[in-house]
Amino acid sequence: QVQLIESGGGLVQAGGSLRLSCAASGGTLGDYIVAWFRQTPLIVREFVAVISQYGGEKYYGNSVKGRVTISRDNAENTVYLQMNNLKPEDAAVYYCAARPISLSTRAGEYYYWGQGTQVTVSS
Repeated sequence: QVQLIESGGGLVQAGGSLRLSCAASGGTLGDYIVAWFRQTPLIVREFVAVISQYGGEKYYGNSVKGRVTISRDNAENTVYLQMNNLKPEDAAVYYCAARPISLSTRAGEYYYWGQGTQVTVSS
């Protein structure tokens, strides 16, 4: 099994950018579908983005489409989430998650989760 650690969160002004990282240990991240979800007190585990094992398929949640890009570097065992033009409503704890075989946008279908990284957006 794989352990996931998110990093890159922090405080950013509205309109700014952040790049989040999801680094894996204890396994080969290239064996897994990897997704990003976010959670606020109002919305639990909202789908943000997902990427297939070799990066050939990418899908984004409607609330972030056009502003975020998911990518992966399997040689570095890392998946990235580039976020641009951040809005106050993007503030959340961001989690990466992994599952084998097939792509999913549903949080309940993911087996492995990181600890989360906090993104705060000031207006």
